[in-house]
Amino acid sequence: MTSASDSTGSPGSTGSPGAPGASARPRRPAWAGRNYSLLTAAAIVTSLGANGSLIAAAFAVLDAGGDAGDVGLVAAARTLPLVVFLLVGGAVADRFPRHRVMVAANAVNFLSQGTFAVLVLTGDPRLWQMMLLTALGGTGQAFFSPAAEGMLLSSVSGEQAGRAFAVFRMAMQGAALAGAALGGALVAAVGPGWVLAVDAAAFAVAGTLRSFLDVSHVQPRVPGGGMLADLREGWREFTGRPWLWGIVVQFSVANAVVGAADAVYGPLVARDSLGGPGPWGLALATFGAGTVAGALLMTRWKPRRLLFVGTLCVFPLALPSAALAVPAPVGVLCAVMFVAGTTVEVFGVSWMTALHQEIPEEKLSRVSAYDWFGSVSLLPLATALAGPVEQAVGRGAALWGCAGLVVAVTAAVLLVPDVRDLTRRTVPVTTRRPAASPDPERSAGGLG
Repeated sequence: MTSASDSTGSPGSTGSPGAPGASARPRRPAWAGRNYSLLTAAAIVTSLGANGSLIAAAFAVLDAGGDAGDVGLVAAARTLPLVVFLLVGGAVADRFPRHRVMVAANAVNFLSQGTFAVLVLTGDPRLWQMMLLTALGGTGQAFFSPAAEGMLLSSVSGEQAGRAFAVFRMAMQGAALAGAALGGALVAAVGPGWVLAVDAAAFAVAGTLRSFLDVSHVQPRVPGGGMLADLREGWREFTGRPWLWGIVVQFSVANAVVGAADAVYGPLVARDSLGGPGPWGLALATFGAGTVAGALLMTRWKPRRLLFVGTLCVFPLALPSAALAVPAPVGVLCAVMFVAGTTVEVFGVSWMTALHQEIPEEKLSRVSAYDWFGSVSLLPLATALAGPVEQAVGRGAALWGCAGLVVAVTAAVLLVPDVRDLTRRTVPVTTRRPAASPDPERSAGGLG
């Protein structure tokens, strides 16, 4: 395996030590092309801003006189349009140039967050105003996410694709950690309004970077039969691959119950048994550190059976809920959070590599939209039911149930032959089939 530091040459250069300017500046790896570098830089900027703004939005609601229920309403106002418009966003991103969809979505987020910041800084924002603006931001995210994933997946090729995705995710996770830490400190120091303003500025910077993406290599989309036809074609692509819809269904359940445990039960356990919000924040931070470690691991490790290894690494995602159910001491909780973060990131990189390998380029955004839809669709329901379930069966039983569901759905998806058998293919960059001419016979079932 060639390491990133080994792949420093550029086309047409000899790389000899005596060449003029050879040591003037480090050269990026061959797989980190212009589009990939722009996408990674823009993602770091938005991750820094967005993770701080989540904290800022909650405190903006509380500072305006709201309670925990109002915070939940504002959060739900963002999630609902995200679920409603994701599939449309995927179809739009496959119909129009993806970079334009991304820039337009960034402009919407810039306007919504900027207006939110102005309201907080200059007056007394109303709950309906904050809900409306966060809903506008969620709508922008619904169009952005499928376009962004499709653009990223099409920006790399060859056997180093897995490493590229690992580096991208490592940068994203590191920025998310830093953004949450900086956001919390800035909210305490200067107030939520300024943090929201920083997030708006981050969207402006990221949108500018994404406007420089080069799409000349992407052949023009062939006009189809309309939006509904595009959605049906994406649905056929999605349902025609058992490994794809099986894992999306798995994560619909897993994300829902883990989200409920993190958002509802975790803070309650921390309050009653762990010493308050500080230990819970530390546990969440160790999960984030684990994701960075997992992405770093995947820059070196290239498992042959992509989805089999990745799915095995989902089982530890049940450990944090089990530790909260006990409840385990803070040190043990942090340890299992780190392990869960590391292993789930192994899955994340494997999943992106499988999508890149198996899905035709012109359908990437629609498939990504179904993936995103499955990932978030049950989350609002799970968080809404978390309280009633706790009242009915008790908090410990509810948390053991969360852990059990993660194990059950992960074991079930291993029964799908394509999940067990799909293997990594080594396709040199120079021989990879053009994106506009996908192989109609390409499927998971033939890779075992």
